[in-house]
Amino acid sequence: MEKFKTVEAYINSYPAKVRPLLKQLRSAIRDAAPEADEIISYNMPAYKYHGVLVYFAAHTAHIGFYPGTKAVTVEFKNQLTKYKTSRGTIQFTLDKPIPGTLVKKIIRYRVKQNLTKAQSKLKSKKSKSV
Repeated sequence: MEKFKTVEAYINSYPAKVRPLLKQLRSAIRDAAPEADEIISYNMPAYKYHGVLVYFAAHTAHIGFYPGTKAVTVEFKNQLTKYKTSRGTIQFTLDKPIPGTLVKKIIRYRVKQNLTKAQSKLKSKKSKSV
């Protein structure tokens, strides 16, 4: 298996019919979290902002979208009824456009989760140093 160094290389390694979907997903993530760092982790595209926000990966029949916590699939349960989900995983089929608005909502939710977690760690650190 090829080891990817960039998200662009990852996307370009897929067939022409899959690349537009990966680009739509990437664009929605970057729109919702422009301050996030785009990296390759576990040989998949990932976005970090005070911790990992999300991963994604192309598969044979779907694109896996991994927002990382069960809380996301619970929070967005009513909006995810069209998609196969499991703990912290959402599958987008290759025959439909990426639901950009939903992806952006999920990313904003994850940004808030990560910021809350970072602030909590900071408060905990400050109280220990006092």
